[in-house]
Amino acid sequence: MAKKGDQRREAIVAAAARLFWVNGFSATSIADIARAAGVPQGNMFYYFRSKAELALAVADVFVSETQSLTLEAETASPDPRERIRFLLHRLGQSNRSRVENGCPISAAVRDFRRSAPDASARAGQSFELLVSFIARELQKTGPRPSIAMARARAVVIEWQGGITLAHAFNDMTVLMESLRRAEQSLQIAPQSGI
Repeated sequence: MAKKGDQRREAIVAAAARLFWVNGFSATSIADIARAAGVPQGNMFYYFRSKAELALAVADVFVSETQSLTLEAETASPDPRERIRFLLHRLGQSNRSRVENGCPISAAVRDFRRSAPDASARAGQSFELLVSFIARELQKTGPRPSIAMARARAVVIEWQGGITLAHAFNDMTVLMESLRRAEQSLQIAPQSGI
């Protein structure tokens, strides 16, 4: 029975994540989520006491997926720059859905902030994980920690800005160019330290 309950819980969280991303947190009702998950609405509170608690579960999924991605990137190559390239390539694999709907993580950070501030902060940890990973890898190539951190933030900013413009223009090319620029920013002399 616990396994079936876990499956239902996962279905609810997956449905909520998709609906929050596509329709927005405020515009998505518990009834919408129950319907999409195939769970009777009356049973929803057995799994989640509130919409804010459900938002936190969605944010936890984002963090977990980001942790898995960075762990995968850590083992992709012995070269720090190649590990970052691997990460960027994997981020680029979801380009089509991001062009159509924007970034689900940034939408969660924004949309959860008023009604579910803990969930907003938790979703934001996904970006912290990405920036920290890139900064650590860049630091291995020579720059001081503050410079590596600034460059790491620039890579994530480039990616997120590309998503925003690509979504606004409904143009995949914008996001592909943005990811290329992010990758090109890694072409810095390894021993420069600046």
